[in-house]
Order: sequence, then C-alpha cells, then structure tokens
Amino acid sequence: MSIKAEEISALIKSQIENYQAEIQVSDVGTVISIGDGIARVHGLDNVMAGELVEFANGVMGMAQNLEENNVGIIILGPFTDIREGDEVRRTGRIMEVPVGEALIGRVVNSLGQPVDGMGPINTTKTRPIEAVAPGVMARKSVHEPLQTGIKAIDALVPIGRGQRELIIGDRQTGKTSVAIDTILNQKGQNMICIYVAIGQKESTVRNAVETLRKYGALEYSIVVTASASQPAPLLYLAPYAGVAMAEEFMYDGKHVLIVYDDLSKQAAAYRELSLLLRRPPGREAYPGDVFYLHSRLLERACKINDTLGAGSITALPFIETQAGDVSAYIPTNVISITDGQIFLQSDLFFSGVRPAINAGLSVSRVGGSAQIKAMKKVAGTLRLDLASYRELEAFAQFGSDLDKATQAKLNRGARTVEVLKQDLHKPLTVEKQVVILYALTRGFLDDIPLQDVRRFESEFHNWLDHNRKELLDHITKTKDLPSDEDMASAINDFKKTFAVSE
Repeated sequence: MSIKAEEISALIKSQIENYQAEIQVSDVGTVISIGDGIARVHGLDNVMAGELVEFANGVMGMAQNLEENNVGIIILGPFTDIREGDEVRRTGRIMEVPVGEALIGRVVNSLGQPVDGMGPINTTKTRPIEAVAPGVMARKSVHEPLQTGIKAIDALVPIGRGQRELIIGDRQTGKTSVAIDTILNQKGQNMICIYVAIGQKESTVRNAVETLRKYGALEYSIVVTASASQPAPLLYLAPYAGVAMAEEFMYDGKHVLIVYDDLSKQAAAYRELSLLLRRPPGREAYPGDVFYLHSRLLERACKINDTLGAGSITALPFIETQAGDVSAYIPTNVISITDGQIFLQSDLFFSGVRPAINAGLSVSRVGGSAQIKAMKKVAGTLRLDLASYRELEAFAQFGSDLDKATQAKLNRGARTVEVLKQDLHKPLTVEKQVVILYALTRGFLDDIPLQDVRRFESEFHNWLDHNRKELLDHITKTKDLPSDEDMASAINDFKKTFAVSE
C-alpha cells in the first residue's frame, strides 16, 4: 500500500490549522514558615496586596505583608494541613464575595459561602470586599428617617437613611436587642437588612437568626457570621464582606441597613493578625492603622445622590465598652468617625429602664432632618424634660419639701421614663409613637398613676385602632399632627373609658 505525498501534506496542514497552543503560566511560591494562621511565602514576586492565593490543599489565603524577600499571607480557613515547603499559587483575583438578590434570606460566612445548610447560592455577581467610598459630590445629605420602632431612639436620637449611628455600651446592656428590633421594624419599609455577627457564639447567632425567622424578617435580611471559633482573618473580613453585599443594593437604588455586631471584636482580631505579621504595635498594642480599619469601612455607608440612583446604606456599628469607659482607644476612634452615638448604660438596664438608653450621653448629629414633622413637634421638649428630671432626681433624694413646680417636673419626668420603656421585639409604628408622646408632652398623662402609664399606652393604641383610626392615618399620610382639638378630644374620650388601678 503506497502512501501518497499529497495526503501526508494535507494531513500535516490540517494538524497545523487545528493546533491550539496551551501554555499555562502560573506564579508559584513556597511556604517557608507557617503558624497561628499566618504563612510566610517565598517566590510570589508579583503578588498584589489583598490578592487571593491558593495553597496545595485548596485552602485560600490573602496576601497582606509584601516584604522584600517573602510575603505574609493570612489563611482563610483551617491551616493545620499546610506544611513548610508546600506550593502556593496566585489566583490573580483580589478578595471578593458573591453579591445580589440570591443572598437574601441566607446565612453566609465572611467568604460569602452558605453556612445555613440550604444549598448553594445561585449568583454569578461578585464584588471586591475593599472599595473606595463614594466621594463628596456623589453624596446627598441625609433627609429620610429610618424608623427603628424604638420610642427612645426615634424621639431623642433619630437615625436617617445613610447615617452611621454608633451603639455603645457594656456587655449585656441590650445592644443586640436594639439592632434586632430595628431590623424587625423594617418590614414593609422597602429596606434590605444585613446583620454581621463578629466573634459571637454560634448559639447566639442561631438565636438571632431564629428571631428574625419567627417575625418574618429573614425574608429581607442577610446574616454574615464569623463566629468566635473561626480564625482571626475571617473576623477581620466579615464587616467588609457585609458592606460589599450592601453596596450592590445601594448602587441599584435600594436602601440597606447594616449592623456590625461588634467592631471591638474585629479590632481585636486585626490586632492579633498584625502582631503575628510582626507589624509594630501602637497604643493598647493595636497597630497604627486601626483607625483606618474602621474609617474605610464606615465611610462606605452613605446616602448617594439622585443621579447615581439615590440608594443608601445606614450603618449601626457596635462597640463594647469596659465598665462604661467611653474614652478608651477604640470607642473614641469610632465615636469620631460616626454621626452620633446611642449610649446604653448598665445602671439603667438593671434598674428596669429598657432599652437602657442614656439620653444625656446619646446624640444624633443628623438630628431633626431624620424626623417627620409630627415627631419633631412632640419630641422637641423631651430631651430637656429628661435631662432636668435626672438633675432634679439627684437633689430630690436629699429633701422632701419640694415646691409645686419642682414636684410637677419630677412627676412629668417619671412618666417620660415610663413611656420610653419598651418590651423586647415589639417595635412601634411612628404614628403610634407620636400619639403617646403627644399625650405625654401635653400633660394628659400627669394625672395617670405611674404604675398604669404603660397599660394606658397599650390600651390607648388599641382604642385608636378601633375608634379613631383616622388620626393615625392622618399622621401616616401627611407626616404632620392632626389639630390639637382632634387629639385632645380623642385622648379625653379614651381617658373616660380607662380604669385606673387601685
């Protein structure tokens, strides 16, 4: 059988035409030391700061320290299988997380991987966890209220959409409860909520998720968790992962509420990382850039202008103080970054004033622009009433013969404290807050016995729902108070039916 030369040349030509060169160039380094979740790697000369790298066993790492002859890498997962001499491969990607609608209703870790046992998350969109905050001209001043449903906050320290309001207090003073109640109150408010749990016990996170599920709030929420058992890098990254998910919605013209619970634990995790990476320690052993850690995170929460879609991210960062010391390093840093703080005091909490908000030390730097007209009218004198009551209360302990004006102030103050108390997971709509505060500030509660004030409030709200619904509707629609005659007649009509306890 003879082979023709043309056939051979045709075969060679077709082979040449169909030949595809597949040369893979990958940057590979070698682990030179490993320990405490930090790997030192030699050979990754072109690696970028914040780039993801992959270890031989599939665990991911993130390049942090770029030094002359090695790279310090934080390991995002279990590091016990990684050995000296193992291969490390560059991915060419900066650290990013999945984003989009598919995450709503899910519980994910700092890398955006589901941890709720409900299968994979079907989204192709991702965002880098580090992004530049919107500039001055991209922003708009905060003007729409974010209703928390908590009377003491909505009346005294109002929060607006796009604001950063710090919640600060000792452990076990009800900080998380304030955040969960605020999330519950966003039902039907066209708001997406992201709860970032940093360094919490897994049982605590589970309780929070179950509470959100029970009240139907998980339908518009994402939970990002980096629990206490996770390595420090995941605790450090969790808030950035949360805000990257929030930015996707904000630039889509939506409104987002993000809760960081809490940033003290993130700062401690970052301190751990920095010391292990041999970075020089500063005050309280925190690294020099611990301020930047929080400022670059919180600056990403804002209200953006109409041309960019008018979306917003409202941030509620938490800081845990030690024995009420607001002047420690991390608390003062975060107070200086945020637009106000809500200070929760353990003395108030243990004396039964819950939420335990100290009205004197709490402030909102956005103030009245985050309140509806009706709330501004009824809450105007409230802060002064409370402050003068606290002052008089201290003096009144020493003497019993008080003049009428002082006695009246003390009585009004005691009723104010009672009205501002609120049960757990029972947020109130703004119109119901306005009517009870109107009754309080206009003196309608002055003759109601102190022990009946809270019962008066709940029965009054029920009575309005059934008998004078138009008053509540008027506040909802016009954002303003009904006429004084209408309000007074409604309150007086109800008082006739209200039975005072003996």
